[in-house]
Amino acid sequence: MLDMFVQMFSYGFMRRAIIVGVLVALCAALLGVTLVLKRYSMIGDGLSHVGFGALCVALAMNVAPLAVSVPVVIISAFLLLRVSDTGKIKGDAAIALISSTSLAVGILVTSMTTGLNSDVNGYMFGSILAMSSTDVIISIVLSVAVLVLYFVFYNKIFAVTFDESFAAATGTRTGMYNTLIALLTAITVVIGMRIMGAMLISSLVIFPALTAMRVCNTFRKVVVTSAVISVVCFFAGLFISFVFSMPAGASVVAVNAVMFAIFSLVGMIKRKVS
Repeated sequence: MLDMFVQMFSYGFMRRAIIVGVLVALCAALLGVTLVLKRYSMIGDGLSHVGFGALCVALAMNVAPLAVSVPVVIISAFLLLRVSDTGKIKGDAAIALISSTSLAVGILVTSMTTGLNSDVNGYMFGSILAMSSTDVIISIVLSVAVLVLYFVFYNKIFAVTFDESFAAATGTRTGMYNTLIALLTAITVVIGMRIMGAMLISSLVIFPALTAMRVCNTFRKVVVTSAVISVVCFFAGLFISFVFSMPAGASVVAVNAVMFAIFSLVGMIKRKVS
């Protein structure tokens, strides 16, 4: 077992994947708690589809994928909030509207230009080998920025998560902080697509938060537990992927699903005992 760990860390692409993956897992877990509690958990899935569409266009134009996808997904996050706030199209319907349109655009552009090549497959299902040194640097910078902003505005994010109306009544600019949450989520989704893929990145947002909520009953405990679970599950999934030559994204999701089942069982036992 120890030999496998040493061997895994001996490869440069695995070290890059671990560094970026841990940071993305932390960002996704922290934001996931807020998104799940606000019943906006599928925003990660919607934005990943937007990101895939933007990446397909970037690849077709021979432009750096992250340079195109990051601003496009951020704009889409703002648009998603704007459409949802109008009252005519709410939550899941707005997500479905924007994500399905973006995915269709990406598929159409791909079919007319490069076709379903290895680059497109890598963004769709995730590919550790696809991460270049430039991708790693950009991802680390953006991930650190997300974590710093989250902790700086932690109290405000907590306020708009639990009681947005009360927060607004006390003078908190709820619109601005909801926009900040969308912005941080958009960045996290884009940088996580390289490893997890557009189809699976939303699992990093949803699973750790739901798992932590099985046994924890305060916001702070859920946030901390979710972060720990997310990092542990990512590392375990990556190790399984390396040992058994399985897709990294799918392995991470499978470990998260097992962890969710275990915590659900522990939660049931805990409630019966108490």
